[in-house]
Amino acid sequence: MKQGLLTDRQKEVLRYRKTGLTQQQVADIIRTSKANVCTIEKAAYENIERAKETLEFLYTLDSEHLCTIKSGTDLIEATTLIFQEAEKLGIKVKYNTLELINRIHDSNPSRFRARYVREDVEVYINKEGDLFFG
Repeated sequence: MKQGLLTDRQKEVLRYRKTGLTQQQVADIIRTSKANVCTIEKAAYENIERAKETLEFLYTLDSEHLCTIKSGTDLIEATTLIFQEAEKLGIKVKYNTLELINRIHDSNPSRFRARYVREDVEVYINKEGDLFFG
């Protein structure tokens, strides 16, 4: 039965993989092919990523646009921009520099290469100083 965005089979595969089993070992246990386990696992992670993006969008609805981090920007420079823009609004960002770098990067890792932004990132902030990225 499907609850949320993951099927029971996807949950089962992820649970086994989380314990350290290889795709082949999982395939043997659930009596399918390694290729099928690979497909199930990939689909599960794609569903999880879509869910994260949907939640991030939902959170931006209760926030205001703070700034845009332009492609090519170093993440250290990005944090400075965010702190400056939040200060203009009189809102204290609830993260220190390192936490903020990790939050930005973890919002969508494919947007970054090493310390640099690969594509523009819209930054939103709520009154509590929490940040969201669109």
